[in-house]
Amino acid sequence: MRNTLIRTILISVLFVGCTAQQIQQTIDGYLGEDKLTEGDVAAGLKEALVSGITKGTNNVGRLDGYLKNPNIKIPFPPDVQKVENKLRSIGLGKEVDKFVTTLNRGAEEAAKEAKPIFVSAITSMTINDAWNILKGDDKEAATNYLKRVTSDQLRSKFTPVIKRSLDKTNATKYYSDIINTYNKIPLVEKVNPSLEGYATDKAMEGLFFMIAKEERNIRVDPVARTTELLKKVFKEQD
Repeated sequence: MRNTLIRTILISVLFVGCTAQQIQQTIDGYLGEDKLTEGDVAAGLKEALVSGITKGTNNVGRLDGYLKNPNIKIPFPPDVQKVENKLRSIGLGKEVDKFVTTLNRGAEEAAKEAKPIFVSAITSMTINDAWNILKGDDKEAATNYLKRVTSDQLRSKFTPVIKRSLDKTNATKYYSDIINTYNKIPLVEKVNPSLEGYATDKAMEGLFFMIAKEERNIRVDPVARTTELLKKVFKEQD
């Protein structure tokens, strides 16, 4: 039916001597409802980000979501690696392992509360930002944009969430016990790094990693585009 109508339009405009440009404009006007608007682009990318955030936070905000994922597992703080090495050398490896487990449990607990923080941040994306992201070559462009414009705000909101989670899982207590034990060892240089800052940064890195993974999936795999809007928007960049 549509093809028949298009042919009718072509015949009509040809008989009245229209230029090729005018013909195309006529067809474009008729097919306008199928063309991708700037609003579609913005809505589609925001939908993709929300989808990625939902899947990403669900994946990490469960038991072993961080601990058993080698890509995002939070290790003993590297700036005090000597503490871990020293404690393991004197037979306290189990205490170190217990701390690392509770540290990741804290991140898993915090991730459950992260989704609304990230979703709120998505509203800062303008139509122009969305259009540029869609047309770029970076398969993680939307995630990188979100990371660039919201990290400071997210960190300030996420830090108290992490603190509560670390306290809830006893990671703070275990870390304090480990550091105090280390500081009592003769002739060692005393340490007292911030656990909350480290855990916050690593938890955010893990979340962004998983969100980027979902964004790449939506961009390259049509099956992952579960709504008509996602299919329409991302078909444009295939």
